[in-house]
Amino acid sequence: MPTGHAASASPVPRASPPGGATPDPAPPAVIQGGMGVGVSGWRLARAVSLAGQLGVVSGVALDAQLARRLQLGDTGGHLRRALAVFPDREAASRILARYFVPGGIPPGRPFRPVPRPGLRPDRHRDELTAAGNFAEVWLAKEGHGGPVGVNYMEKIQLATQPAVYGAMLAGVDHVLVGAGIPGEIPGVLDALSTHSATELTVAVEGSDARHTAAFDPGGLAGAGAPPLIRPRLLAIVSSAVLAVYLHRSPATRPDGFVLESHTAGGHSAPPRGRRAPGGGEPVYGPRDRIDPAKVAALGLPFWLAGGRAGRRSVADARALGAAGVQAGTAFALARESGLEPGLRRRLLAEGAAGSLPVRNDPLASPTGFPFKVARLSGTLSEDGEYERRPRLCDLGYLRTPYLKENGAVGYRCPAEPVDLYTRKGGAAGDAAGRRCLCNALTANVGLHQHRADGYVEPPLLTAGQDLGFLADLVREAGTDYSAADVVRYLLAE
Repeated sequence: MPTGHAASASPVPRASPPGGATPDPAPPAVIQGGMGVGVSGWRLARAVSLAGQLGVVSGVALDAQLARRLQLGDTGGHLRRALAVFPDREAASRILARYFVPGGIPPGRPFRPVPRPGLRPDRHRDELTAAGNFAEVWLAKEGHGGPVGVNYMEKIQLATQPAVYGAMLAGVDHVLVGAGIPGEIPGVLDALSTHSATELTVAVEGSDARHTAAFDPGGLAGAGAPPLIRPRLLAIVSSAVLAVYLHRSPATRPDGFVLESHTAGGHSAPPRGRRAPGGGEPVYGPRDRIDPAKVAALGLPFWLAGGRAGRRSVADARALGAAGVQAGTAFALARESGLEPGLRRRLLAEGAAGSLPVRNDPLASPTGFPFKVARLSGTLSEDGEYERRPRLCDLGYLRTPYLKENGAVGYRCPAEPVDLYTRKGGAAGDAAGRRCLCNALTANVGLHQHRADGYVEPPLLTAGQDLGFLADLVREAGTDYSAADVVRYLLAE
């Protein structure tokens, strides 16, 4: 297993200081969004961290990304360098033996599959998930002392614990969690910092009983490992009400909040008022506005997100009591982004020209949350491309557990074949218009699956709905701007 150069991070987990949480001398003014599958990769997070702000890697589907990049030959040897210091040496060896292909698989050959998330324990799945998160965070932190965070969707409950643990083994400084209510995450972080087994409540449709996903770190940290530094938790919320709810108990209280408006890219919370009929875009009103003053009164640091990439955004946010802003799309279009370069250039060019429609689609995501879809030719944003795609669900990150008639737990996804979905008790109407985000977002970063019949999974891009900043940013920093350029732009007065 090649190590490249001398490792700059120790495979021995760091010990936790008194109090458990990692020191945070000054909250960052800018948090880079943890976007999509691989868009916020280690290169982008590293660049933002080196610029003095909080770089964030996306923790979604890092098991599949690790497996596929190894099958492509691991150009540059970065993943193998990270796996060379993964504490569980036997697990690292098993992963390399199973997935690494010297020189890469031939063009057009399908990737070897990875185990799908589920309630039933699967040691190989847990090892791959932990190792994928470890590698991404370790590479983002390699060779410098700047802060690095990792972003998760609470909706993807079945993969959370091994993913978080892998990131913690790499010394992650912040954990950000959105798309749900992360009330149990503080306890998970506490337990994993001492390498203890954990349980996380999993919602099972049709069941009134409590179901849990269990995870035992076992030997992943190595024998006699010291306690880990507990990362700080930032809850991504869309209302002051949820922030107040999480703050009221030490058991659910995060270390800060990201207040995300409905204009942010990716998923957004559904409106609390009326909705447009016939599949129109959700209608947001006064009840959906976040009151920063109510969050400021809680005494925890918070950041504003969604439409906060303008030149004075940081100063304006601080005037409202915030520590700064979280920005996504501006960083997603930077040269260090994980987006496939051709897609990134097209998205940037059309966004800067003001000709990129971004629809808040209430049907696209299997989660049921509205999802911002950037309309770009050759992607699943086009109805014809969507209709040509054979429906299937083989990655399974957004599957919903449900209670079967025999009392067992099954899994269904409204993006899978409609007849299969309805046989599992799903309503046919719920499957209409659903895109397979798992495969499409993986294709966005050049890891598209090739099917045995020759079909290649197409991408589906997202962006924030407020792109007014792009033309100004491009005028200042050019069409191949860097993450550091974005930081300078956001901090400019």
